[in-house]
Amino acid sequence: MTALINKCKDEMNTRIAGFDKDLTKIRTGRASISILDNVKVDYYGNPSPLNQVATLSTPDARTILISPFEKKLIQEIERAIMKADLGLQPNSDGVVVRVPIPQLNEERRRDIVKQLKKMGEDAKVSIRHIRRDINEEVKKEEKDKVVTEDESKRMQDEVQKLTDSFIKVLDDKMAKKEKEVMTV
Repeated sequence: MTALINKCKDEMNTRIAGFDKDLTKIRTGRASISILDNVKVDYYGNPSPLNQVATLSTPDARTILISPFEKKLIQEIERAIMKADLGLQPNSDGVVVRVPIPQLNEERRRDIVKQLKKMGEDAKVSIRHIRRDINEEVKKEEKDKVVTEDESKRMQDEVQKLTDSFIKVLDDKMAKKEKEVMTV
C-alpha cells in the first residue's frame, strides 16, 4: 500500500530531476559550461564528451574557456561545437578555445521561453502519466481484494496530492527559469 505511494514519489522525483537537467541546457545569455554537455569531440575515432578531453571554465559571464588536454584537439573541439548547432562561434589562439556567449535579443528570449514552456508541459504530462499508472495499480489491487474500497480511495487521494505538489514544483522551477531568461 505505502509501497505504491513511495513508488509514485520516486518516479515523480526522477522526472523532476530530469527536468532540472533539461533546464541546465537552456541558454540564458550567461556563460554556463552545462550548455556544452551534449557536445561530443572525435577523440581518436571515438566520440567523447567535451568535459573528458578538456577543462572547461567560465572566466567571466560571457565566455566559456576550453583548455584541451592535447593541443591537437583544438580544431576537433571547434568543429564539434559548430556541429552541435548551439548558435555559438568558438575561436582559438592555438592554446585554448574561447566560446563567447552572445547577448540574447528579445525575439530569441521569447523563443527560449516557448521551448521552456513546452519542456515544462512535457514534464507535467509525464507526471500525470505516473499518476495514472499508480492509480491503475491501486484499482487493480482493490479489484483483487488486496485493499479495501476506502483504502483505495485514500491512496488515490494521496497520489493526487503528490501529483499536485510535484506540478507546483515544476511551475515554480519554470517561472524562475523564465524570469532568468527574460532578464536582460
